[in-house]
Amino acid sequence: MFLSTKQSTLRSAKARRESVPAGFLPESAGVGPESRFSLDLSDGLALQPRRVRAAWISDVHLGTRGSNAGALLDFLRENEFETLYIVGDLIDVWQLRRGIYWPQQHNDVIQKILRKSRKGTRIVYIPGNHDKMVAGFHGVYGNISIQSHAIHRTADGRRILVIHGHELDAVVQNVKWLAFAGDAGYQFLLSLNPLINFVRRRFGLGYWSLSAYAKKRVKDAVSFIGRFEEEMVRYAQTFCVDAVLCGHIHSVCVRQIGRLTYYNCGDWVETCSALVEYENGKIDIVNYGPLRFPNQPLKPTRSLEAAAI
Repeated sequence: MFLSTKQSTLRSAKARRESVPAGFLPESAGVGPESRFSLDLSDGLALQPRRVRAAWISDVHLGTRGSNAGALLDFLRENEFETLYIVGDLIDVWQLRRGIYWPQQHNDVIQKILRKSRKGTRIVYIPGNHDKMVAGFHGVYGNISIQSHAIHRTADGRRILVIHGHELDAVVQNVKWLAFAGDAGYQFLLSLNPLINFVRRRFGLGYWSLSAYAKKRVKDAVSFIGRFEEEMVRYAQTFCVDAVLCGHIHSVCVRQIGRLTYYNCGDWVETCSALVEYENGKIDIVNYGPLRFPNQPLKPTRSLEAAAI
């Protein structure tokens, strides 16, 4: 009786194998995971990284609890670049001096960037105010270049000045104690975001950032943003360029100011945004975070207040 049942099972399995096309044999057909028949995703079905000409990231602030390293890793995995610009504040030395916080994901970001460099991506690292110590190592190290600023030429021939932006920040340059105090307060507000949004989710409400709201109000109060964008454009004119691209103020945008285009690639603390250039020279905002900022058409700006995000 046992032999008859076994033979019946084998005949049934054989019949199912013969009825299924090669390459799509399910495990239930009696063939284990080591079968030579398998679903091959390598021929176009597997997701392939998107190839872009250049990308700009800024204000990652590794070493802080507010850094969204996981979102940045997704961006780095899903895109391949000819040139990757790190526009300052990759590592937050200010916060690391207060206390060491360095989870595995933060280490993974560094390793991923180095791996891209080894595979041929040109990395241009422009230090900001939170990682200013890196500025002491200006030079070229294989595919990695550390420099105070850069001039990027787009595929359609435009010249873009790339700079972090803290150089034109009056608070950072002239009232350093206020900059440090403001940063400590900002980090505290960031730490409240998870609790606030846990409560909001319980009431069916969407994501809202207390730190982003307060940051805008506080920075307006102490003139942190002030005329930042207009000053950046004015400064860029001395380089005879068509555009200026920076980070620093955690406010992603693409905006026309006079004859120059102003770009800000945002941050990886709240907006989780970057800028990418395609093969035709077009530059777009990409976003990997809960605060969505869709690509914006260029439009003239009459005042900073009206245009602030």
